[in-house]
Amino acid sequence: MLTLTDGAVQVIRTVTANPELPPETGIRIEPGVNGSDALRLSVAAAPEAGDQIVEEEGARVYLEPEVAQLLDDKTLDAQVDQQGEVEFTIAGGDAV
Repeated sequence: MLTLTDGAVQVIRTVTANPELPPETGIRIEPGVNGSDALRLSVAAAPEAGDQIVEEEGARVYLEPEVAQLLDDKTLDAQVDQQGEVEFTIAGGDAV
């Protein structure tokens, strides 16, 4: 199962902390568009049918089933640069 670093937990909790969002809001990772190898990450109000749910310290990640298999033994990390831009990485350095 995908694991989350402390940095990823902090960033996800910050991104989903908006009081106007439902309490089950998380980050969803799904395949990129047009069959690309890239993954697409978005804020999701709830998981979709079949999604694997990874929850750690209040941070929720919803994984599309195919992506869940791909990331089964990986670690998700996140960093915020000096301009406030967030970059998620998967253990091995692949940017999401």
